[in-house]
This record gives sequence, structure tokens and C-alpha cells, in this order.
Amino acid sequence: MALFQWLNQAFTPLFLFEFIFMVLLMRFLFIDKSRKRRFNLPPGPPIIPIIGNLHQLGTTPHLALQNLAHKYGPIFFLQLGEIPTVVVSSAKLAKDVLKTHDLALSSRPQLFSAKHLFYNCTDIAFSPYGAYWRHVRKICTLELLSAKRVPSYSSVREEEVARLVHRVAGSCPGTIDLSKLLGLYANDILCRVAFGRDFSKGGEYQKHGFQEMLDEYQELLGGFSVGDFFPSLEFIQSLTGMKSRLQNTCRKFDQIIDQILNEHKGSNKVKEHKDLVDILLDVQKNDLDEMPLTTDNIKATILDMFAAGTDTTFITLDWAMTELLMSPQVMEKAQKEVRGILGERRVIEETDLHQLEYIRAVIKEIYRLHPAVPVLLPRESMEDVILEGYRISAKTRFYVNAWAIGRNSESWEDPNAFKPERFLGSNVDYRGSDFELIPFGAGRRGCPGITFANAVVELALAQLLYSFDWELPPGTTAKDLDLTEVFGISMHRREHLHVVPKPYFP
Repeated sequence: MALFQWLNQAFTPLFLFEFIFMVLLMRFLFIDKSRKRRFNLPPGPPIIPIIGNLHQLGTTPHLALQNLAHKYGPIFFLQLGEIPTVVVSSAKLAKDVLKTHDLALSSRPQLFSAKHLFYNCTDIAFSPYGAYWRHVRKICTLELLSAKRVPSYSSVREEEVARLVHRVAGSCPGTIDLSKLLGLYANDILCRVAFGRDFSKGGEYQKHGFQEMLDEYQELLGGFSVGDFFPSLEFIQSLTGMKSRLQNTCRKFDQIIDQILNEHKGSNKVKEHKDLVDILLDVQKNDLDEMPLTTDNIKATILDMFAAGTDTTFITLDWAMTELLMSPQVMEKAQKEVRGILGERRVIEETDLHQLEYIRAVIKEIYRLHPAVPVLLPRESMEDVILEGYRISAKTRFYVNAWAIGRNSESWEDPNAFKPERFLGSNVDYRGSDFELIPFGAGRRGCPGITFANAVVELALAQLLYSFDWELPPGTTAKDLDLTEVFGISMHRREHLHVVPKPYFP
């Protein structure tokens, strides 16, 4: 039954014809049945002909993979269609994949959806390992995301937090859709830093359908398409409608990015701080000898930064407020900390944040329980590797289940409970050196935006806790909250968080 439910969700109403056609065609494709004899592979569940173990992923793969880890161990093998796959679910194995064998496992598989959305995978996240990826990542890291550059945008963050507080206060007294406001905040900051402008003024956010486009983007990248697991049957994407969805979403983003590029090319305004688009256009113009960037390369990088920076920030803040509302004692303790430090001042500055030890612990606990990307972006082995005594061949896909690692009882006491106190006095951090907490990944392919993302999250959460007391709507209790998650490349709650804010200051 689970198999047919998955197939029904994965395909259009034409799925029966498409699936039969796929089975008939696969009869004539060569399948290397000697793999297990040639390689000492990790254990794993039985493999069904044609689809392998695809049916076992379900609609919440991070949970399905965690359950398989409980049965087969922290490293196990899956055959996902035509793709040999290894999944790891412990801090020790994550360290082996992301550090010990980091170079050998630093490439990315060329996913069908990513090729369409990111201009043939020329962004940072999905680009194959090599000189081009190193060049583009270096540009974004040094010019926008470095520890030296992030503080230079403190005024943008402080202004946008003030706008967020103003939006919340404007709805008092009454119930607000906090999720929507947090999404606007995350979008506005990223757009100002990367594009030099925001799109919320004048109704442009709604006009362009930003949220709908982001939701579609996350679903398309995080979903499972035939082309990702049956590369030889990639043409079937045209029949299922997946290709047309990808092209439609890509076209919408492309139109907006074209508008942004034209604005920058036609502007003679002198800026105190160049935004990402300025930087990329300068590189395109001046670094012709090193590795020239095409317009599509620039578009791919812009889209990468926009989508990743917006959604992950929103998800972290949304889960933080949700968990705090379900744990009033934790919220009270966090509010007491920030209010005690600021006294009568009404605005938190970034220079205050280093004093907020408990709020930083709250954020770490959210990263542990609710990593925005629950299953890290897949890696692909560039050569044979030996992992835990298993010999795994080149061109194998590797998944690291960061969600399961954050809830692993070998690393965490009472792992499913929301307890920020576990991080007080602890040296465990989320920047990629402690593998029991890897919400941003680690190694060469770790997220380069850690410093930027954390600054955006810390300031907003501290100010919201300082400026307002928070309650659930009348008649609603913590047990009534729908915590169902929508799986995509990032994972957010299905239902928006509706709350009643009460200003702390009269």
C-alpha cells in the first residue's frame, strides 16, 4: 500500500501508463547485479526490482531514514532507482563523511530539478566540485558572508528588525500571523544585502508572488522526481509535468533577476556598501582572465543566495517562537535575560547580543531539534572510499541525516525534549566542528552563510522577546498547534503560527 501511495503522489494522473512504460524500458537497461559481490556494502533493507528502496522514503524522508537507521545501524545502503546511496545518521559517521573523506565526497549529483532551477547547476549549492565552484564560493564568502563583512550590514539588520516590531505592534490588540511577518523580515534583509533593495514596499512582494515562488522552489528541489533516480528515463519528466513546473518557476525567477540586473547596470548611484549583484557584475567585468562569469552564472548565484538565505532564516525563527510558546517557562527565562540586560532601552543593538547566553542556547536548541535542512544536500563520491570497513564505489550518493543526528540518544540526553539548558556551559557549537550538531553541514560543502544567518536570527528573536509578551489565541493551547512538517529541501511547519502579542512597553 505504501508503494502505491508514494507513486500516486509522485506522478500525475498519467502515472499508471508512465510507470508501466518505465518498467518495460527498465527490462532492457543493464543493471549491475555484481555490485554487492565487488563491494562490501553497508547493510540495508531488501531491494525491490526497478524502484529499489524508493518506496521506503515516504513523504517525510528524514523520519523514514531515521527509522531505517534504528533497524540497520548508523550507516546503511539504499538502492534508490538507479542510484546507489549511503545514508549516515550518527555524529561519528558524519565526521567520517564530512571531514575524514571530505575531499573524496565533495561533489554533488546533478539533480534534474537543480539543473533547471540553477542554470545547469552553476550556483554554489549544487555545482560539482571543481575550479568553478571554488571561484564562485570564494567571491560570495569574501565579499558578502565573511566574519569581516557581516558586521558591515548591521544597520540593515537593525532597521529591518525595527520594521518587524512596527508590523507586529501595528496589529495590537489582536491576533497576527507571525509566520507571515517573519517571512517578510527574512526576505527584506536578504534582498537589501544581496540586491540593494527590498520588495515589500509598494506591495511588490505580493505582486511578484515571492512566497508562492519560494514554496514551489523548495518543493521542487526537495521532492523526488523520476529524473533524479532514473537518469536514463529523464525524458519522462515531460510526461509527468515536472519539467513544465520547473520551467515555469525558473521563468518567474528569471524575470525578477533580469529586472534586478538591469536596475544595477543602469544605476550611477554611489553606494557605501556594494551588494552581491554589484560584486558579481564587477567580477564579470574585470576578472575576464581568471574565470569569466556568464550572466547565467550570476543569475544562478543570486537565486541560490536569495532562496537559501530567506527560507532557512524564516524556518529557524518560526520554530523558535513555536517552541517558546509551547514552553512558557523557557520563554519567561529568555525574556528575563534580555530585559534585565537592556533595562529601559527599547532597542537591542548587535553589540548587546554577546551577553544573551540563554537566548543563544535557545537558538542552538532550535538548530538541534529543527534544522532547516533536515537531510543535508546530497554528496557524490568522486572515488572509492572505505567507511567503517565498507568499501563504497565512486558515483555513490551520500546523505547525512542532520535531523536524526540532532536527536540521537548517543549524543543527547532526552533528545526529543526542548531544553536549551543543555547548551549552557557547553562548548558544542553549530559551525561544523562538532558533528552532533550540524544544521549548516560541515567541510568544504558546508553552508558559507553561517555567520550571516545567525546574526539575522539572534537580533530578531531577542528583540521580539524584549518588545512583546506572547500568547496563543483565546481558546488555543499548545496541544492544539499543528506541528506537521512539509518536507522539501528545507522543512517548515505546514500551518502558520498565529499569536497574540502584547507590547511590553506602555
